[in-house]
Amino acid sequence: MIVGTHGLRGDLKVRPLSGDPAALLSAAEVFLRLPDGRLHRSEPLRQSLHKGVVLLRFAGFESLTAVEGFKGCRILIDRNLLPELDEGEFYWHQIEGARVVDRRYGEIGHIKSMFTTAAHDTWVVEGADAEVMVPVVARFVIDIDVEQKLIQVDLPDGLIGIDA
Repeated sequence: MIVGTHGLRGDLKVRPLSGDPAALLSAAEVFLRLPDGRLHRSEPLRQSLHKGVVLLRFAGFESLTAVEGFKGCRILIDRNLLPELDEGEFYWHQIEGARVVDRRYGEIGHIKSMFTTAAHDTWVVEGADAEVMVPVVARFVIDIDVEQKLIQVDLPDGLIGIDA
């Protein structure tokens, strides 16, 4: 996800949703999902790590004014370029939209987005009445079934409203 710009030459700050920037740093081509939903094939001119984000500069978009509207857009790469994962690991695209079911409260919603903090990832779960921020830590996440797109959690008191 593009989280901002960097400098005046069109560099974009990208936070990889996978947590591992390796594939993005070595991709010869990527696709930029534009605000109107269209995909634009882009060739990276520059790829580097900088303060926890990937800096990307694309051919044809080499000024700040050319890239200002890209904040919030997604960068997509060929899935075949993603590294193999160890058992029990998954990529964001595999759980996006997954149902989240709490041990006590039942279904609380679907995973809408994710963000990373210094301590852990956090899933934003959109329910019928509210959004719930679920810390992705072993203490709260019981099971992740990637095939069924089903996540079972045991959330602490107070994280979900009583009426949820």
